[in-house]
Amino acid sequence: MIEVENLTRVFRTYKKQPGFWGGVKGLFKRKFEETAAAKDVSFSIKEGEFVGFLGPNGAGKTTTLKMLSGLIYPTSGKATVAGFNPTKRESAYRRIFALVLGQKNQLWWDLPAIESFNLLRAIYAIPADHFKETLDELVDLLDVRPKLNVMVRELSLGERMKMELIAALLHRPRVLFLDEPTIGLDVISQKSVRNFLREYNRKNKVTILLTSHYMADIKELCERVIVIHKGEKIYDGALDSLESNSGTRQKIITFLPSLEAGGSETALTFPATWKSQHGETTYDEEGKFTLRVPSEKVVAVSQEILTAGPVADITIEDIPLEDIISKLFNSKS
Repeated sequence: MIEVENLTRVFRTYKKQPGFWGGVKGLFKRKFEETAAAKDVSFSIKEGEFVGFLGPNGAGKTTTLKMLSGLIYPTSGKATVAGFNPTKRESAYRRIFALVLGQKNQLWWDLPAIESFNLLRAIYAIPADHFKETLDELVDLLDVRPKLNVMVRELSLGERMKMELIAALLHRPRVLFLDEPTIGLDVISQKSVRNFLREYNRKNKVTILLTSHYMADIKELCERVIVIHKGEKIYDGALDSLESNSGTRQKIITFLPSLEAGGSETALTFPATWKSQHGETTYDEEGKFTLRVPSEKVVAVSQEILTAGPVADITIEDIPLEDIISKLFNSKS
C-alpha cells in the first residue's frame, strides 16, 4: 500500500546575524543552513497494517507524513501510496487517504461539528445514504452523538479529537496518517481513542501509520514500528524484537524485604549482596530494591532473592518501552 524509497527532504533556513547591523548585512549577503529533516528513508507497508512511526522531536516524522500526503515535496527519492504519487496531489488520491494532525484543527471552530461534517460530505461528494451510514457508525463507536450540535470551541480536547477523527474518516479512506492523535488527552480519552482506532483498523482493514510520544499508544496498537533518528531510519521491524535489537534484553525485578520477621536488619543484608553480584541495583526510601537483570537470569535471581531472606513482595516487569527507545537513540547519537 505504501512504498517509500530513499525519501529525502532538506530545508534551507536563513541564519540571521545578531543585532541591527546583522540584519542590515543580511540584506546584501545571507548565510543559509541546510537541515535534512528526512534522509534516505525507505520502507514499505502492506494493506491493513497498523505501523508505529517513532522518533524524538525533530526526527522527521511529521515531515515524512506530510510528504506522503503531498503537502510538501521531497528533495529527492520517491514514494507511492496505493499506486499514486503523492506529489501530484491528484483528486483520486486525495479521496483515498486522510491526515490527522494532533495539534491542528480541520473543523470550523465556531460551528457545530455536524456542520463541518456536512461541508466535508459536499467536498467529497459522498452520497447521502453512505454519509449517514458512515457517520452513524463513527459517532456510535466514539460515543459522541450528544455533542454533534455543540460548537467545536465548546468541546473538550478529547471530544474535539474524536470529532477530528470522524471528519478524517467520513470519506472512508484506505490510508490514514495519524500524527500525535492523543497529545494532551487525559487517560480516559486516550484509551477511548485507542480502542476506536484498534476496532476501526480491524473492521475496515485501513492502513495506518501512527506517530506518538505516548508509548502506551504504540504498545497497544502496533505490532510493527519504524524508528527514525536525525532524519534517518534506524529500525524497522516487530515491536517485540525492538528490545533485543537495542541490546537491552533485560527484566526489572522489584522486591520488598519483609521487616516483620527479622526487623530492620533483614533489609540491610540485601544491599551489599545484590549490588555486588547483579550490577545495576537501586534502593528507595520505602525499602524496595530494584534490579535490572538479563532475561535469561530472571528465574535464578528470583529464587536467590527468595532464598536470601523473607520477602514481603516481589514483581517482575519488562523494561519500559520509553527506556528502550531512549537507549536506541543514544546509541545512534
